[in-house]
Amino acid sequence: MTQRTFAFVTAILFSLIALLHAARLVRGWHVTIGDIVVPVWVSWIGLVIAAYLAYEGFRLSKTPTK
Repeated sequence: MTQRTFAFVTAILFSLIALLHAARLVRGWHVTIGDIVVPVWVSWIGLVIAAYLAYEGFRLSKTPTK
């Protein structure tokens, strides 16, 4: 697997993660892990981080190889 392919695949995965965080924010889904309820603000942080990593992955997959 080349670096460009790897960057593209990871960008797609991070895009899906960002979409799931956005869906949780829009739909108001509750997340519970064990007895702990995960607050909604965690999805704002997850959305920003996942969207940034997806952007960087797509950007890196477009750069020409040397």
